[in-house]
Amino acid sequence: MTSQEQPLFGFSPWRHGVGEARELLRCAVQADRDGLDLITVADHPHAGDRLDAYATLGVVLGATSRVTVAASVTNLPSRPAPVLARTISSLSALSGGRVVLGLGAGGSWDDIVRMGVPRLGPAAAVRALEEAIVLVRALSGGGGPVTFDGEFHQVRAVAPAPVAAAPVWTGSVGPKSLAVTGRLADGWIPGHASDWRSSLYRTSRVLVDEAAAAASRDPAEIATVFNVLGRITRDPLPATRTGDGRWDGGSVEQWVEELTGAALEHGASGFVFHSSDGTPTDLALGRWAREVVPAVRESIAAA
Repeated sequence: MTSQEQPLFGFSPWRHGVGEARELLRCAVQADRDGLDLITVADHPHAGDRLDAYATLGVVLGATSRVTVAASVTNLPSRPAPVLARTISSLSALSGGRVVLGLGAGGSWDDIVRMGVPRLGPAAAVRALEEAIVLVRALSGGGGPVTFDGEFHQVRAVAPAPVAAAPVWTGSVGPKSLAVTGRLADGWIPGHASDWRSSLYRTSRVLVDEAAAAASRDPAEIATVFNVLGRITRDPLPATRTGDGRWDGGSVEQWVEELTGAALEHGASGFVFHSSDGTPTDLALGRWAREVVPAVRESIAAA
């Protein structure tokens, strides 16, 4: 874990369709009422049948009072960094700071270019990500006008918002983007829903830590927030992992044991639950928020 004593516990509604807006909003209100820390939504601006991530987050913040929100992760190539900076600072000001900026270099480039965005190669996309983090932060926190003459982003004498910069979490996967995470980010969301026992997590986190140390940062200050897919069953399962070692879920007690170990032994700073078995949304969310999460918090506090 990072310097925080308790990990964050979040929820990601798996229904993001335009026709499912009311259900998503009900989930957000339920998560807020049940004491979760975080709600995340995916960002797919090319998909006409999906709700826009940032419009959704704004409505969610307006309907809730304590939960933090994030796009996991923002499709940066489709959202110019200076405008994204304004969006984030505005959401932060409106909500009292209840927003995290989740950033990705861009993944589905065939979809991205259909939105009129020039295609970037992998190395260029990572350089653009690094510039965006620097620029978004420069356009927060007040102070004098910002001029930035980068390879991908340029602004001239732009006034920063008088709002503290939001935490930045990346969805980095490759070595170069993991190094950017280590140098600049506040948190990391492992790709491909990799969990704390996966080889991808272990080998990737080393690269984050090495880059942080090389930049004279404390690696422990970079949170690792896992997307956790699984089912919550009433009875224990004979095996909580699939044949390839991926977490599959189990009873409340099995979840508590696994997540407590993830936090205390593997440095997990947060968990965002995604139900994987088709359980109705309100029921799965209720089991997570009212049964699993309080028990994990209690178990960690007692350790």
